Amino acid sequence: MSEEEKKDIGDKAEEAAKDFQEDVKEAFDPKNPESGKTVAIIAHLTIIGWIIAIIMNSSNKTEVGSFYVRQVLGIGLLGLVLGIIPVINLIAWIFPFILWIISLIGAINGTQKPVFLVGEHFQKWFKSL
Repeated sequence: MSEEEKKDIGDKAEEAAKDFQEDVKEAFDPKNPESGKTVAIIAHLTIIGWIIAIIMNSSNKTEVGSFYVRQVLGIGLLGLVLGIIPVINLIAWIFPFILWIISLIGAINGTQKPVFLVGEHFQKWFKSL
């Protein structure tokens, strides 16, 4: 491979890296409505996804991202509390699962719709997130 070919490949790689950086900045820009949607969806993907969403949202706070970080935390805690009760353990997990599905659909749509019965409470209780 000649020096000119190596330089050409290096220039292309450098240009691709700059394009990637611009795309990342745009994707996670707090002024971009899609940025909060990304955080909201990631928050729904297991506990690790929720932690990643908190980290992403702490550097670029968005209203939608914060809303769903709080909501998923509340749904998870509700599931844990209801799961501790021995008599209703299995049935109790169905309610948080349904709330999680409804919340995920709202996150995918990019709307801030609290889940029924408890969503407003989650927003008040975890407002510092």
